[in-house]
Amino acid sequence: MKKAACAVKHVTVTGSDLPLSCPARDQAVWNMHPRVYLDIEAEGHVTCPYCGIHYQLDADCDLHG
Repeated sequence: MKKAACAVKHVTVTGSDLPLSCPARDQAVWNMHPRVYLDIEAEGHVTCPYCGIHYQLDADCDLHG
């Protein structure tokens, strides 16, 4: 039996997306988990512990302006 390829979703985050929470509003209802707020500002990227979506802060995002 072939192992299915795991497709990890990557999402680019802009300043208007902050504070960052997962799941996103556009995610299918059947696929939802409890809402969690993720600290992306510290390192510029974060992975949701529930669903594995990887969030990357946009390089042009100004957090202090």
